[in-house]
Amino acid sequence: WLYTPEGAEGLAYLQRRGLSRRTLTSFGLGFAPNRWDALIQELGQQGYDKRDLLDAGLAVNNQDGRIYDRFRNRVMFPIIDIRGEVIGFGGRVLDDSKPKYVNSPETLVYHKSDTVFALQIAKRSASRRYVLCEGYMDVISMHQAGIDTAVCACGTALTPDQVKLISQYAEEVILS
Repeated sequence: WLYTPEGAEGLAYLQRRGLSRRTLTSFGLGFAPNRWDALIQELGQQGYDKRDLLDAGLAVNNQDGRIYDRFRNRVMFPIIDIRGEVIGFGGRVLDDSKPKYVNSPETLVYHKSDTVFALQIAKRSASRRYVLCEGYMDVISMHQAGIDTAVCACGTALTPDQVKLISQYAEEVILS
């Protein structure tokens, strides 16, 4: 939806942050419309049932048993594992509302404590000097500036499992 009229606000936000269309495409950035069931409807038409969306953390059950999209009116950052598979998402609001970020919950395939954002890109670099950033936008901006070894931890703190994973590829890590 990023390149549709419904995603115009999200695209404008990312462009104000200085990201090029090439960067948006290479990181697979997107937009979740400001509707309660946009993703449910779209993926339903592609054959996915609501149970699939709940299991993947893309939808949520409310107290009344109704199912709705987890991500609404947010710029979307796919979280991709070391093999290049999308395993989760982070979604950032466009205004000052809280929470600023909503992330995928733990699922069968997504464990934030052992996931490093953009490591699937950084591992292909000839450089073994990695830059550990605070968040998605920092990493993406560094990559756009030519620093292709920028990564960040998923979750709120760097874990031993994430350090171990990074150390498989990096000889040196610089904290940004």
